[in-house]
Amino acid sequence: MTLNYKSFGQGPPVIILHGLFGSLDNWQTLAKQLAEDFTVYIIDQRNHGRSPHTEEMSFPLAAEDLRAFMEDQWIYETHLIGHSMGGKTAMQFAFEHPDMLDRLVVVDISPKAYAGGHETIFEAMLSLDLSAIESRSDAEEQLGRSISDPGIRLFLLKNLHRTRDGSYEWKMNLPVLHEDYPNILSAVEGSPFEGPALFIRGSRSDYIQDADWPQIRVLFPQAKLETISGVGHWVHAEKPKVLLDSVRQFLMD
Repeated sequence: MTLNYKSFGQGPPVIILHGLFGSLDNWQTLAKQLAEDFTVYIIDQRNHGRSPHTEEMSFPLAAEDLRAFMEDQWIYETHLIGHSMGGKTAMQFAFEHPDMLDRLVVVDISPKAYAGGHETIFEAMLSLDLSAIESRSDAEEQLGRSISDPGIRLFLLKNLHRTRDGSYEWKMNLPVLHEDYPNILSAVEGSPFEGPALFIRGSRSDYIQDADWPQIRVLFPQAKLETISGVGHWVHAEKPKVLLDSVRQFLMD
């Protein structure tokens, strides 16, 4: 497994992991700003972006991908930032390889199992007739029949890739993500990570609830919680400067 990545800057390593349906490009702006103080790696997780498509998607596999990536890059210890699905990968990595992790930042996700919420998105994307699409606007129009939020449509369409013959295809491995969606919803578990950890949530998001905090503290005894006001789940897109300041302060403390 050779993951697609970009790197910026010099200094102690920081690795950033995107969420479901995302790619490394979602975090490029923040990565370049963090690169003033760190060597920052942004990664496409398996079955996303330009990383390999495989037959399985799970957090143990994604954590193993990350371990292998670090060894390939001669990274022996890193700070790790993960958003949503990437946050769960980061937590799984923390449980399995605590000696390779310095500080952990988890953005708007808890280690618990979730009930779902992406079914309409999967249905809309799987029903999209890519052979009949002549432009991105065609794809957006079709997605708009099921997905009313234009921001979500534009986010998803970042995954639409035009091939050399002029046709369109998804960069992500949509069938496997759909089939293994229960794995993505599942809880991550392991021996507690005793190192410094920062959990950041949006005040308008319900991904990290107050009731989750006792269990988070069991698994991450040194965890701190910050709430960024006026934002939902996509904290990095809605208030990037506030998130950057929080992350930088934590990593440099």
